[in-house]
Amino acid sequence: MATAQLLDGKRTAQIIREELAKKIEEHYERTTLRPGLAVVLVGDDPASKIYVRNKHRASTQVGMDSRQIILPAHSTTSQVLETIEMLNQDPSIHGILLQLPVPRQIDAQVILRHLDPRKDVDGLTPTNMGRLMAGQSGLRPCTPLGIIELLDRYHVPLEGQRVVVIGRSQLVGRPLALMFVERNATVTIVHSKTPNAWDITREADIVVAAVGHAHLVQPNWIKPGATVVDVGINRTESGIVGDVEFDSVAAMASRITPVPGGIGPMTIAMLLSNTWQAFQETVGS
Repeated sequence: MATAQLLDGKRTAQIIREELAKKIEEHYERTTLRPGLAVVLVGDDPASKIYVRNKHRASTQVGMDSRQIILPAHSTTSQVLETIEMLNQDPSIHGILLQLPVPRQIDAQVILRHLDPRKDVDGLTPTNMGRLMAGQSGLRPCTPLGIIELLDRYHVPLEGQRVVVIGRSQLVGRPLALMFVERNATVTIVHSKTPNAWDITREADIVVAAVGHAHLVQPNWIKPGATVVDVGINRTESGIVGDVEFDSVAAMASRITPVPGGIGPMTIAMLLSNTWQAFQETVGS
């Protein structure tokens, strides 16, 4: 039976959205301006279409102007770049998101290099990644930002804590490690080439699992009383599960995120927060 405190990302994300909606409405009443978010989807991948629809709904619910641009699956890199450049120049659009993954023939890195860093609400352009590395302010990747925000909202201490991040992806693992370092945590990244990774995770005060491997993290990976953050989304015959074996690990941990209802909602909330930040930096408060 689970004994850990549940870090409820769904409820926390709802609170963040309500806070944003109030700020946006107050700003609109003063200026008649609203943040504009454009999501670019190339092709008709079913999962991506669901993600785009969820982002559209979330952005309109907080009072943003939301634009969905759907390009054919056979689009070329140049054709996608034309759309990105149009949005870069559009003063009514303050945030641009390229829904990943894109079809194989498109070079996503080329697209990201041409996206205006001031509108990069996914925080994935080389400029914003470089600003994170340099310890400078900028738009941060949404999932790592959501993890930090959720821990903060539950008053989980970060300074001086030993953190292990399982996974080294450019979307989550690497930027998250840097964001923990910014908060004065001591961080280790383990990955598929790390021998006996559980010997390292057992020393951690905070463990973040972000590898996409169902139930990889078992109780013997966790120090009693640790905080466990599960970023994994794995579709199995029994439904969606995380990278952490929830019930048995929850009996060991002091805090744990559920799947679903943990980091997923926080990621979308941080997309909205980043769009609001980009809007404010463009038009002023």
